[in-house]
Amino acid sequence: MLRTILTALFLFVYFLVTLPLLLVEWLISLFAPKFRKRPVIFAWMKWALSCIRGISGCKLTVIGADRIPQNENVLYVGNHQSYFDIVISYSLMPRHTGYIAKKSMKAIPVLPWIMHYVNCLFLDRSDLRQGMEVILSAIDLVKSGIDVFIYPEGTRNHQPDTLLEFHKGSFKIAQRTDCPIVPVTMTGTRDIFENHMPFIRRSDVTLEYGEPFRFSDLSKEEQKNIHTYTADIIAKTYQKNAAKS
Repeated sequence: MLRTILTALFLFVYFLVTLPLLLVEWLISLFAPKFRKRPVIFAWMKWALSCIRGISGCKLTVIGADRIPQNENVLYVGNHQSYFDIVISYSLMPRHTGYIAKKSMKAIPVLPWIMHYVNCLFLDRSDLRQGMEVILSAIDLVKSGIDVFIYPEGTRNHQPDTLLEFHKGSFKIAQRTDCPIVPVTMTGTRDIFENHMPFIRRSDVTLEYGEPFRFSDLSKEEQKNIHTYTADIIAKTYQKNAAKS
């Protein structure tokens, strides 16, 4: 109960402080168009999510952080079980990273505005045209020097022992840019919140970055089935790490 209350209070204060900060950033940008506001907001949000991770009592094990390419932008592809997948992974991002989120998150007060400032995109999977526009925007982000994180399952998976089908269109970002794909596998995040909503409880969480690979390095058959190729990597890593917990 205490962790839940502290998280709610922290978010309330964070939003109160962030709104004036966004207003100041916007006013500065009017007079200094070259002012780079987004890195400031990215660092601010990363700090906030690190605080929430700490309040939750999450005991985090990170594997393979040294596998993340240092000198080029990447597409992170992860499994999705919990709201805390984003909290934890975002708090660890080494560079400015834009997430692709469900359109339904736009209904949350204030949060979408902040997410927009850190280059997050909102995807409506029921609208193919809008979905393609979002993927094209994500391609532009990678080309402009910003990493992108996507959950190809499209929604939170309530049965974490198996993955939902990965949407193949998610991988067009890597196909069009040939940026490295970094598989990201998380275990234990549902134990923080979803398994006993509405309470936040301590959990052991493992986040593992897989070996990066490029679309162009795969065989023709693997390129054709890149969604299942990547899902298999994450599924095997999940089973390995879940067996240890």
